[in-house]
Amino acid sequence: MQMSEYESIPALFRERLQHLVTPEQYEQVLHSFSVSRPLSFRANTLKISAAELAEELKTAQVPISQIPWYKDAFILSSLEIQQLIHPRYVDGSLYVQSLSSMVPALVLDPQPSDLILDLTAAPGSKTTQIAAMMGNAGQIIANELSLVRIFKLQANLKKQGVTNTVVRRSPGEFLWKKFSEYFDRSLVDAPCSMEGRFSLSDPETYEDWSYKKIKELSMRQSHLLRSAVTATRPGGVIVYSTCTLAPEENEGVVNWLLEKEHGNVVLEEIQIEGLEMIPGVTEWRGKTFMPELTKTARILPSETMEGFFVAKLKKIGTSIVQQPEKRSFNRFSKKRRY
Repeated sequence: MQMSEYESIPALFRERLQHLVTPEQYEQVLHSFSVSRPLSFRANTLKISAAELAEELKTAQVPISQIPWYKDAFILSSLEIQQLIHPRYVDGSLYVQSLSSMVPALVLDPQPSDLILDLTAAPGSKTTQIAAMMGNAGQIIANELSLVRIFKLQANLKKQGVTNTVVRRSPGEFLWKKFSEYFDRSLVDAPCSMEGRFSLSDPETYEDWSYKKIKELSMRQSHLLRSAVTATRPGGVIVYSTCTLAPEENEGVVNWLLEKEHGNVVLEEIQIEGLEMIPGVTEWRGKTFMPELTKTARILPSETMEGFFVAKLKKIGTSIVQQPEKRSFNRFSKKRRY
């Protein structure tokens, strides 16, 4: 595709992208907007192991290849989704999910005994992945504000056989007031401008993009992230992720959080062997970020990956004055589980 064919993508976005990445990466990203990525999915290990799923699909002559950096993930080596219509797809033994979307849960690294917060959980891709990684042990609080999206979240939890999750409907920005320093680990997969998902075949993915929208979203993202930090106990881990490239929504939000927390939160390195990522930036449009922002990671859009940003934070000090509420897995015993 000639460069002129990318002109439908907002000029300001293209100009910003040129300042964010190298010339070679710039061409790679623009090219990625013109390709159809192969379908990716992961084995739902609550129902079947990755090895068993791979064997069954290969026996059924479904063309798949395994992802080297995530043993439970696969790519359908065909653009025909019909080839994945298999009993294991119907019964929830596999979950269709973009590869980049699988990264935040891997960085979170949930343990079976953990109490987990998924602050903006719908439609449940990461919630169900976390539940599978925990073997349905421990407990997940999956929060979502939109009632319509909650229905989709509940349906996914049920189909995937998730039993350790409680769905809660509340504004994520204020959840810390109810659960101060309560969780072992928290995930904030924040609403964003979705630059990493632009597609020339679907102009709706970028027609509403604007710098004003980026600024508005960054304010909400900041409050969501700080709410999750306050809701996480000292010693706990918080993962912040978006599917956008904009530093205002990524490094800028994390930098703001670090300044507000005055040393109570630190960034940790992100390492997933075999996954190509680039470090976060420490300067953007005249604003300087803390040097440790290089510990954050950006996945550039490619022929197989959507664009994504991930930050891993460790809480090392308390961010509240009052005593935290006593933690108990029985807290939600009277509420419906999924």
